[in-house]
Amino acid sequence: MTPDLSVGFAGIELKNPVIAASGTFGYGIEFEDVVHLDRLGGVVVKGLSREPIIGNPPPRLYETAAGMLNAIGLQNIGARAFVTEKLPRLREIKGIVVIANVFGYTHEDYEQTVHILNDGEGIAAYELNVSCPNTERGGIQFGSDPRSLEDVVRAVKRRSLRPLIVKLSPNVTSIGRMAQVAEEAGADAISLVNTFVAMAIDVESRKPRIANVTAGLSGPAIKPIAVRMVYEAAKSVAIPVLGMGGIATAADVVEFMLAGATAVQVGTASYWDPRATEKIVTELANWCTEHEIPTIAALVGAMQS
Repeated sequence: MTPDLSVGFAGIELKNPVIAASGTFGYGIEFEDVVHLDRLGGVVVKGLSREPIIGNPPPRLYETAAGMLNAIGLQNIGARAFVTEKLPRLREIKGIVVIANVFGYTHEDYEQTVHILNDGEGIAAYELNVSCPNTERGGIQFGSDPRSLEDVVRAVKRRSLRPLIVKLSPNVTSIGRMAQVAEEAGADAISLVNTFVAMAIDVESRKPRIANVTAGLSGPAIKPIAVRMVYEAAKSVAIPVLGMGGIATAADVVEFMLAGATAVQVGTASYWDPRATEKIVTELANWCTEHEIPTIAALVGAMQS
């Protein structure tokens, strides 16, 4: 039996549910010498802003016992440069699904970035990173305040010519409520979880391990919390959910799908193994064959209580 690994959400068809996560896979083309990009379900490119951003000063990465801290600072070349310099090369790769991650610090930032990307042929959807401080409202994260989240999603939805995925922050009291806000504001899908705010200190120097002091924690350490949040979000909304957080094996993918995720994103695993995404696709096909699962989409939300 050859299992059917295809899944679909918001009108987008993926050959399998394994997507390379934003911020861990560059603009996709950096991995083409080590990964067969056309074998992946999709690629979410590095977060894009209206203008280029140089990011935070080093040190900005630190390996933890079961994961990684990062405070890259959303360094990127800007939306215009992506459309002219990176996207044409991605379009040459047949069968690749490209999702553009978008962020900003004001409503106008988000809207203008999406406006620029609307001209980019070959983008399948936008993923809205709402874990950024809203400078118009005193620095509170868009994704941690229901009103800010609703406003930015509605604003971008009006501008967007493509399906809109909202990437939720886990640093909230109720992930289910924030998922509902995103859905009601017009999101076509949600993705979660983004990194958890964390920090580490060098006890010898008594200085923080990261120049920014706090950073985002990702990797296997957060997986059980991420699975719980995906489960709660999936129960709260009718739109599709894309799960992420510590995925490193085919079994991890299945776990997230059983919790309610239609597809998943693989992030930190690509740091310790650049071919992790492609390997997981192969493992997933073998897992389905061994467990006599003819269609992987049947696993979505199929947890038995």
